[in-house]
Amino acid sequence: MTWVLLAGAILSEVAATLSLRASEGLRKKRWIAPVAVFYIGAFGLLTVALAQGMPVGIAYGVWAACGVALTAIGARVFFKDALTKRMGAGVGLIAAGVLIIELGATAH
Repeated sequence: MTWVLLAGAILSEVAATLSLRASEGLRKKRWIAPVAVFYIGAFGLLTVALAQGMPVGIAYGVWAACGVALTAIGARVFFKDALTKRMGAGVGLIAAGVLIIELGATAH
């Protein structure tokens, strides 16, 4: 269950970051509420995951890695931002790193 909570936190944080991008630096006021709601949701879900026993080092590592990768992909899809082959390779390495972290966490 903690992994589901962490996944929800990550997706919420990515949605908040992409909403922040859509707001053009909060100049488009209609995006302020989604930014706030998604960030609050992200940290609320992370808090519950940690309270249920997920190690903070694992949670933070997976959060950061997945957040970077998903935000880069989302920015490409929604805003046509650059996503070069080198950046794609980096996303692949991030995915591999997250897999190694998850496998390492279950190998104790």
